Amino acid sequence: VLIKKTIEQKLKYCPKRFIEQLDEFVMGYLDKTSKYWTLPKCCDKHGNAREAARSKCEQCKMKAKYRAIQIRAFCLSHSQAVAFLELCGEKVRRATTEPGTAVGAIAATSIGEPSTQMTLKTFHFAGVASMNITQGVPRIKEIINAVRIISGPLITVYLADDKDENLARQVKARIEKTSLGEIADYIEEVYLPDDCFVIVKINAKRVRLLQLEVTMQSIVQSILSAKLPVPVKLNQVRVIGKTVLCVRPPDASKTSQLMAIHYLKYNLGSVTVKGLPNISRCVIHADEKTGDSYKLLVEGTDFKSVLAIRGVNGKRTCFNNALNVAQVLGIEAARTCIIREILSTMEAHGIELDRRHVMLLADLMSYMGEVLGITRNGLVKMKESVLLLASFEKTMDHLFDAAFFAQEDKVCGVSESIIMGVPMTIGTGRFKLLHKVDRPTKFRSRQPIFDSA
Repeated sequence: VLIKKTIEQKLKYCPKRFIEQLDEFVMGYLDKTSKYWTLPKCCDKHGNAREAARSKCEQCKMKAKYRAIQIRAFCLSHSQAVAFLELCGEKVRRATTEPGTAVGAIAATSIGEPSTQMTLKTFHFAGVASMNITQGVPRIKEIINAVRIISGPLITVYLADDKDENLARQVKARIEKTSLGEIADYIEEVYLPDDCFVIVKINAKRVRLLQLEVTMQSIVQSILSAKLPVPVKLNQVRVIGKTVLCVRPPDASKTSQLMAIHYLKYNLGSVTVKGLPNISRCVIHADEKTGDSYKLLVEGTDFKSVLAIRGVNGKRTCFNNALNVAQVLGIEAARTCIIREILSTMEAHGIELDRRHVMLLADLMSYMGEVLGITRNGLVKMKESVLLLASFEKTMDHLFDAAFFAQEDKVCGVSESIIMGVPMTIGTGRFKLLHKVDRPTKFRSRQPIFDSA
């Protein structure tokens, strides 16, 4: 109760969210240390005895001394709690940005200066064979410029049960593209005196090892729906036994049956029987510290289809392309993606950034409702100032267009103010109101007594 009263009195000017988090932290610490107050003050023999009897018992003295040491070492007194809360409030007041501060320049310096230390262009995932993604300055450039097709698209898939290795293998089989040639023992041409066809022998053992959820009927449907040079219809495919397929060429074909047989033989192996066609690779990644939790690293761009796979935890699954995330999950998710990718890229090179500076950049890129890069094409949609756009790139084009269409510039930004030579609207130049101060009281001077003599 005293802690809550102190928070209400001392921290009433602090943000509400900060007060809630501080209250939760202090109450959690008090709950952890409450066990020390329940330590016994005396031995079991003198539990109900008087103070005089306890003072003569050595065990009671040891118990009381141990309890006092533990309370002093781990528990908070009222004065300590008040001093801690006052210090937190003072730090919050000092950390609060004053009105008119050039936060954009500070954020740009915070992000730009450490990025000069990054030189590596690729980063290797530990424990994953040949899984390289773009890092360093090229990756930061991709994020800030909002590139639509990035060099290393990577979807991090979290599972519904990240402790189950069997589930990880099943989800991998559902996501990774598996072709007919990967599960077939052979695909051969067969010529008979009165018939010719292509025979496909499926390796059932390999299907079980890969945990593919495919049947002969699903393989037939995949062949029928595939875009082959020679179209295949249902009456041309026949299932023989449990693992053999027989595919005949069409009777009325534009090409001869011999050419149709060759086309079928060399193209049936590329038919996708399981997985997503736009996913090139999927690997299981175990936790480096514990090794008992699993996630999937997927190379590809089909983020929407991956989220729809059974066994995938859609709330945690993330993609490193902000534009695709904006199309699938919305602009708020894209903003979070920009923040996460910039921070993770910097952390991979041992650089720590203030999250609020990166949040400011992400807000600027997404406040129009779409992800806009810090390029000349993105700035045109962000800003309307002619002088600002002219100071970036294509100076003459912007000035000619503005003159032709009689555009006006209100000269509100920093770049425009510098060009026009007027005070910038930051710091003390931000405010135009003047406070009327009361006139000071005039004191009449008395004549010294010696001057009259």
